[in-house]
Amino acid sequence: MTIELRPAVAADAATLLDLIRRLAEAQDAADYVESTVEDLLRDGFGPVPRFHALLAEDVDPAAGRRDVVGLALYYFTYSTWAGRPNLYIEDLYVDPDRRGDGIGRRLVAALAKAAVDGGCARLELAVKTDNRARAFYERLGMVRKGSWLPYAIADEPLRTLADAAD
Repeated sequence: MTIELRPAVAADAATLLDLIRRLAEAQDAADYVESTVEDLLRDGFGPVPRFHALLAEDVDPAAGRRDVVGLALYYFTYSTWAGRPNLYIEDLYVDPDRRGDGIGRRLVAALAKAAVDGGCARLELAVKTDNRARAFYERLGMVRKGSWLPYAIADEPLRTLADAAD
């Protein structure tokens, strides 16, 4: 097994969507994925990319085969308190039959390097309370962000609030 990490390119958009769907299925949330290949092309590979992705490939040069076995999709946010950017991991996925091979660790380590090289204050992610991957993140040295709780607004409530801006 030779695992190589590489940045995703536009030609990978369908593969990204497949991995995103697999991640959602693993979290019993397949019905929530609305993204399309066109969305990923526009937002990841357009003139102003809104996200970046790193792919892990199992490479077999003798067979001329490259199988994508992992994904880390991320973007940069900004900490006004730190006065520096943060790297936020939106999605981290490794094929179930490849977990335990160190692929997730390599993906997160590569993003940690990108964060350090980019002058980021933090590398962040959010995880569901029932996600077994929490132990993995803790082994990497990640800690829960104190008493911070995530909030979100979407769909009709978001449009209603936006209409109030007029």
